[in-house]
Amino acid sequence: MELDLLDVQFDLRNIKPRELEEAFEDPFSVRFLPDNERGDGATRYYSLGRTIADRYLFFSFWTDGKTTRVVAAREMSVTEQKFYDRKYAEYR
Repeated sequence: MELDLLDVQFDLRNIKPRELEEAFEDPFSVRFLPDNERGDGATRYYSLGRTIADRYLFFSFWTDGKTTRVVAAREMSVTEQKFYDRKYAEYR
């Protein structure tokens, strides 16, 4: 799957493309579907993932099965990180 980072709405100097790939491929990542329909018909997924360097990231993306486009990315909030850690503990 190809990660598309063209025309992103966040600073790629703060969150590196490699970190997004690592968080996306995190085997313990938590992914959600939005609970409401968008007007343009696109479905956005939300994900909580961790990098190899132990950086916790929240990001939103859409995919068509071949290409994944990251729409937004940021550090997880404290509440999101606690949720991720609880889910991670369930899998271990």
